[in-house]
Amino acid sequence: MSEMKVLFHVNETEAWTKSLGNITNFLKDQPQGKVEVVANGPSVTAFTGSCQANGGGGCGCSLQKGDLLEQMGRLSNEGVVFAACRNSLKIYDIDEKTLPSFVKVVPAGITEIAAKQSEGYAYIKP
Repeated sequence: MSEMKVLFHVNETEAWTKSLGNITNFLKDQPQGKVEVVANGPSVTAFTGSCQANGGGGCGCSLQKGDLLEQMGRLSNEGVVFAACRNSLKIYDIDEKTLPSFVKVVPAGITEIAAKQSEGYAYIKP
């Protein structure tokens, strides 16, 4: 079988726990698979460690703040690409320089999603 390529779209902070679990399971089954996660909307706040949407409150995910970033870092070390939408970062007043080193910033999340799909990535929205 050829290499599987999967794009996970996370646009709600509550979806991080499920998404990271899905990615972990996918990589256990397809260790040579390529995975990219595109975060837009309030989900980009998770990259700050605060995971707060709309100016307050928790993200509703079951992982603690540090655990979420740690799990993302581990997955990044396994080759998972995490992409943050620059438009969403601006909306949530997040400085790109404060993001973890494993996060790449893309001009527009929706454009990144379309580009990856045109490259043959399967689209998954947990």
